[in-house]
Amino acid sequence: MPVYDYQCAECGNFETARRIAERDEPAPCPQCGNAAARVVIGAPSLGGGSADSSDDAGSYGMRHRSGCSCC
Repeated sequence: MPVYDYQCAECGNFETARRIAERDEPAPCPQCGNAAARVVIGAPSLGGGSADSSDDAGSYGMRHRSGCSCC
């Protein structure tokens, strides 16, 4: 299972392994049990060009630029 980062308002950041289908749902904080929102960090662009040059949205909302290094 993938590991995602979450941020609890009371305790701070933590990581937890979750199914992809559950990644955007709040996760319970392991210290206090409060619901914590997922921390989403944008990845740096590796393909060059402008942000408007995205070609197609893949599954899970990922976007690929022509000539990207991942595929």
